[in-house]
Amino acid sequence: QVQLRDSGGGLVQAGGSLRLSCAVSGRTFTTSAVGWFRQAPGQEREFVAAIMRNSGSTYYAESVEGRFTISRDAAKNTVYLDMNILKPEDTATYYCGASTLTYPNSRYYYAARTYGYWGQGTQVTVSS
Repeated sequence: QVQLRDSGGGLVQAGGSLRLSCAVSGRTFTTSAVGWFRQAPGQEREFVAAIMRNSGSTYYAESVEGRFTISRDAAKNTVYLDMNILKPEDTATYYCGASTLTYPNSRYYYAARTYGYWGQGTQVTVSS
């Protein structure tokens, strides 16, 4: 089993920044990737960013490319999402997920169904 605890959300003005954290515990050695997704009311959960456990490769949704950065601290088993130049449309509940599946093609890690473990979510609200 893998447990995730995400945190760091809050209320910020447009143009501001936030850092989200995802603490991973349990059988962390079984994970292949950690991803961040977000879900606004009435919307589907959408991919934001992912980082691969072995290679450290990172992937981003086009809507956040250049503004958000995903990183990890292996010693702390924590993955971060640094969000800059926030926009009102970034408002959502953000979830980190862990995948234990291994795919040769990175596109699979853009899909929520690839992740079997999820944090409880942290709310990000960007005011205009």
